[in-house]
Amino acid sequence: MLLRLRITLPDQPGSLGRVTGALGVAGADITQIVVLERGGGQAVDDVTVFWPDASPRELLTESLREVPGVTVEGVWGTREAPGTYPELEILKYVTTAGDRALATLIDSMPVLFSADWAAVGTEEEPHALVHASWRAPSPVPFPAEIPARPTAATLGTGLHVITAPLPPLALALLLARAEGPAFHRIEVHRLTRILEIFLTLPSVERGVARRLRGPG
Repeated sequence: MLLRLRITLPDQPGSLGRVTGALGVAGADITQIVVLERGGGQAVDDVTVFWPDASPRELLTESLREVPGVTVEGVWGTREAPGTYPELEILKYVTTAGDRALATLIDSMPVLFSADWAAVGTEEEPHALVHASWRAPSPVPFPAEIPARPTAATLGTGLHVITAPLPPLALALLLARAEGPAFHRIEVHRLTRILEIFLTLPSVERGVARRLRGPG
């Protein structure tokens, strides 16, 4: 299975080598490393690994406890294949999806962001559900107030979310991750850029309007 680890480590020569060495000894096959941020002598990295299905995830965190200065912020499952550009593929499908453009985008969000589910509802409370991906709960826990820009938060239940307005459509998007760490600001920025491109597509607003009106 594919797993993603978010780690904080000293931003100095040799630190990443010690991390990869420890993961290799534990039996993880590293497929991708993404640097999320650097500063103050620390770095935050997302490491994607292939991990045997039968092996407990705790072995990964235990393998890194012996590496000086390393903190594991979270380990969670991902379906985002390393070395690919899924946003480009999804946006390509969206451009030809017609009335299904919004649903196509929402259904793809959990894969794009290694999340559990995504949903979109009307912007004003009470938020009427427009579309939800597989595994979304019922009811969807939209916040009472939608922020002016995509914003990450952790709910009292421990659920990590990004809430994003879609102003031209008078809708709001909720992206959720139940395990692993809170959404990083880089993930929020990535979602913001995807939505900006999505909302500029000429067919999107017309298709969503037809979908909301329904038959006739």
